[in-house]
Amino acid sequence: MTGQKRPPLRLYLLLYPFTALAVAVNLFMLSLMWQAVGLPVLSPMAALLLCVPLGLPVNIWVARWVQGLMDEADGG
Repeated sequence: MTGQKRPPLRLYLLLYPFTALAVAVNLFMLSLMWQAVGLPVLSPMAALLLCVPLGLPVNIWVARWVQGLMDEADGG
């Protein structure tokens, strides 16, 4: 990731709802799978509440990935 410029704040803000909801869906599905080993299932509301802080690092990663794609499309 050397040589890539930092994504603008607007890109972070634009992508956050999508990444946070993707985290929520994945958390809920993971909780359905861990039910097989006896752990309790997360409610959809609990998954939504947990996705708020857990979506931030995912959003940073996705914004950097998208910025890299945009840089590549620009030819540099």
